[in-house]
Amino acid sequence: MFPFLLDKPGSAQEAIAAAAAGGRYIAGGTTLVDLMREEVERPERLIDINRLPLGGIRVEGQDLVIGALARMAEVAADSNVQRLQPLVAESLIEGASPQLRNMASLGGNLLQRVRCPYFRMLDVGCNKRTPGSGCAAIEGLNAGHAILGTSNYCVATHPSDVAVALVALDATVRVRGPKGERSFPVEELFRLPADTPHLEHTLLPGELILELRVPGGPHARNARYLKVRDRASYEFALVSAAAALAIEDGVIREARIAVGGVGTRPWRLRACEAALAGRKPDRQAFVEAAQLATEGARPLHHNAFKVTLLPRTIVRTLEMAGEIA
Repeated sequence: MFPFLLDKPGSAQEAIAAAAAGGRYIAGGTTLVDLMREEVERPERLIDINRLPLGGIRVEGQDLVIGALARMAEVAADSNVQRLQPLVAESLIEGASPQLRNMASLGGNLLQRVRCPYFRMLDVGCNKRTPGSGCAAIEGLNAGHAILGTSNYCVATHPSDVAVALVALDATVRVRGPKGERSFPVEELFRLPADTPHLEHTLLPGELILELRVPGGPHARNARYLKVRDRASYEFALVSAAAALAIEDGVIREARIAVGGVGTRPWRLRACEAALAGRKPDRQAFVEAAQLATEGARPLHHNAFKVTLLPRTIVRTLEMAGEIA
């Protein structure tokens, strides 16, 4: 480990000023500390934000509002989350081991770095770690990598499970920075790699996530998350899917679908959603809609199986969501 400075600001404004000057926020540290140990990241100044009043979970009308510092375990176990947004709770439980869920904050989970093994190998090229050094994954072992949203510079998947659920649910994020506050869809938090994969999110320098807002609605009752992985626990998704259905009089009035493990960011499937509107929630409708999920896919040498696995995962997730109705 290398030397660094640690600040513990007493207010959000102090934290933002320190971050704008080049510091890095740290909460649970479940990703950043590992990367610092491996010297993949070498921040000179850390800003511990755990003293800030950014936790808690509350209900406003139909909306669920979750503080950025709320721990994953706390959110998953909260009675209002389980009642109003069971998809969020399910994705959090699937997202990490109990020990990590006790430590990791919701805001930190959204901003965690990629789990591509080449990102952590200092002796190979990685454009995320060192811009312009190449992407070893493209010609390397890439079974766990993305087939959607990739570029010639990066093919790493976004690792967060709960981000997939939040994107499907049209959640928004509220942030504060040197220029004030703003809110925007969680989906817009994540960048595509293009030719700048080291730029992973759209936060401006110093901006701090304050809270997440998850809007309610009839779709939230019929919502499930399914994660397909190499082993039963503590493993990142090969393919995952979040599906929410608003069903009225035996007909799908609205569908929400997002997937993980296949995209360079949580991937919303609006074509699949549109194909389900007005249909009965049956297997034929689900299969036909799911076939649209792989449009634009660019499989690599070792991950072409995801082109088949993705539609199957979506179908099963939709069946699980439909069973609740």
